[in-house]
Amino acid sequence: MIAIIDYKAGNLASVSNAMDRLAASYLITSRLADLDQADGIIFPGVGHAAPAMRELQAAGLDSWLRATRKPVLGICLGLQLLYESTTEGPTDTLGILAGRLLKFDATREKVPHMGWNTVDASPGKEQHPLLKNIAPGTHFYHVHSYYVPVTEDTVATSSYSHPFTAIAARDNFMGVQFHPEKSGKPGEQLLRNYLDLVYGGMRTVTA
Repeated sequence: MIAIIDYKAGNLASVSNAMDRLAASYLITSRLADLDQADGIIFPGVGHAAPAMRELQAAGLDSWLRATRKPVLGICLGLQLLYESTTEGPTDTLGILAGRLLKFDATREKVPHMGWNTVDASPGKEQHPLLKNIAPGTHFYHVHSYYVPVTEDTVATSSYSHPFTAIAARDNFMGVQFHPEKSGKPGEQLLRNYLDLVYGGMRTVTA
């Protein structure tokens, strides 16, 4: 079973619909006991970092996420919160990945960055499991005002005035800045890749 974390940061319906399309067994929850029983964790989210962090802390989810060894996939805000801090607020975030989020320069491009943009593997990261059967330059749907600079944990990049992290991974933590659940067949493939990573290609399905 995949646990989709509910911390009042939205995006739950579209993620659960994507899981339904993949016939994946999942539960939307904020209960630590449910997360302990899950095979993998999807950490979605849209909106602002500070209230999201308050909700995580109130539920004890921040400490649980820092400690888990289960495969975690952050989506959009869920990716951003994995880092150390953001200039939005500013706000301290989970500190699982090294880096600080910055805001796009509105004098150079329209903010937020919204729409379809290409994603390309970083050099040497082409074989990451999340990228299986996803061609270079594939388009995914983005909606965000803040971005993660390219770091050693960057698996793939997009560009909006300058390159930024589109996919990141370290150990059991993975994240995507775009919305795979809103990105058609390529997004479905990425989520399938995550499920295959969790289950070794042998995943459970709904009845």
